[in-house]
Amino acid sequence: MLPGIGFSEILVLGLAALIFIGPKDLPLLMRKLGQIIGKGRRMASEFQAAFDDIARQSELDELKKEIEALKRSNAMTQAAEDLAAVEADINSAVMRSTPDAAPEPEPEPDAQTPPPAPEDKAP
Repeated sequence: MLPGIGFSEILVLGLAALIFIGPKDLPLLMRKLGQIIGKGRRMASEFQAAFDDIARQSELDELKKEIEALKRSNAMTQAAEDLAAVEADINSAVMRSTPDAAPEPEPEPDAQTPPPAPEDKAP
């Protein structure tokens, strides 16, 4: 039952209640006491549930903040930005060197490919 209270103590309390309250009102008192204890337990469980919800919500908020931080400092995003910067550097280097370079000669036809067929002109 309750810690620190043995069967003999409960028996003494029950006899005292029977003597002071009387056998007529004792069942009503016990019923009211049971209802009060039940309400107290329900209130305690509701409080515990509300506290658990608040703790869960707090954990969710922390997780949302962590996810947002990861989105901002995403390694893939950083890699894409680095690649774009390198591409821009290469493009600017190529654009600077292109006007100075000589145009590429056209490739010579291979010996294996036949020459183009002459077009037939109709009179």
